[in-house]
Amino acid sequence: MKRIYLDYNATTPLDPRVFEAMLPYMKEEFGNPSSIHSFGRKGKAALDDSREQVAELIGALPKEVVFTSGGSESNNFAIKGVAFSLREKGSHLITTKVEHASVIESFEFLKTLGFKVTYLGVDEYGLVDLEELKRSINDETILVSVMFANNETGVVMPIEEIAEIVKEKGIILHTDAVQAAGKIEIDLRKIPVDLLSLSAHKLYGPKGVGALFIREGVKINPIIHGGGQERGRRSGTENVPGIVGLGKACEIAKEEMETENARVVELRDKLHRGILERIDGVKLNGHPEKRLANTLNLSFKGVDGESLVINLDLEGIAVSTGSACSEGNVDPSHVLLAMGMSRELATSSIRFSLGRFTKGEDIEYVLDILPGIVSRIREANISRGIKAFKETQEAW
Repeated sequence: MKRIYLDYNATTPLDPRVFEAMLPYMKEEFGNPSSIHSFGRKGKAALDDSREQVAELIGALPKEVVFTSGGSESNNFAIKGVAFSLREKGSHLITTKVEHASVIESFEFLKTLGFKVTYLGVDEYGLVDLEELKRSINDETILVSVMFANNETGVVMPIEEIAEIVKEKGIILHTDAVQAAGKIEIDLRKIPVDLLSLSAHKLYGPKGVGALFIREGVKINPIIHGGGQERGRRSGTENVPGIVGLGKACEIAKEEMETENARVVELRDKLHRGILERIDGVKLNGHPEKRLANTLNLSFKGVDGESLVINLDLEGIAVSTGSACSEGNVDPSHVLLAMGMSRELATSSIRFSLGRFTKGEDIEYVLDILPGIVSRIREANISRGIKAFKETQEAW
């Protein structure tokens, strides 16, 4: 059976070039970067090189990059760290209804401590209402957090316009760029974002490592205390092999982004066209243009999304019903519901996310297999409906 991986937004395979870069730091170059002897100095040099590679990808200064354990920690650090540091100035926070769980749960936690949170809505395409943002800002507002690109629909938010509104008021702006970094150009020399989160395993690096960009001058409290690593902002011995992998992954992404996006968007659109030609009752979720090149979120009328994912997996095709963090949760996607979709349509949705190792033959295989699966599920649903109707009639 063929094995086709189309769930790159959940995680990406480790690029062999990244693995090769990491290997020495898993074996002979094992020194603690905080040690002053030669073993430690080599580890420190590796961190410095990786910090420069991450900074280059997003248009930042190396000293503005703090290494973390991943996107969730970066989001928690940014949101809680700013809220705690600026609490005397105000207690009002703003985010959106379509954020990743690590953002939403951070704000929910802060509410238990007395902070007030406004959740901005989105339109039918998943885009933030800029006028609502303007109306929501008040004298107590100290932080706005809006994701750069959505993990479920791939919709890219108007971050530059958001930054213009927020920074005009002198408010701190954080963006969760975990899905965007390495897929679209980010230049923080042009976009006045104060904090930006990214994660290695979303761009062909290892799991368990990420980074938080903290613009020079931004006041933020650490949430992990200890040895004072990362210039006192994130204590704990650094994961040197993982950080080296993150740096290499960022370097590759920067070099190959343009050509890779062109290749992937062609495959994504081929998949979309093929599905529309072969299957009725299919709806695109998200903006047709303002989205990541690799992401395709579709609803199949009359088909349970979870059943579709399971049946595709039995044929060797890996896709998702949405955020990987929500797998096992039968509730409809909070992102799709926020876009105004009915619960029925939201639960009939699946996400295809393509990547660096997706080939044209993979798309052909999916297009050969998918129509039959959708047809079988729909027929089974009709049969169950007829049976239930007859049982009801007999009971009467």
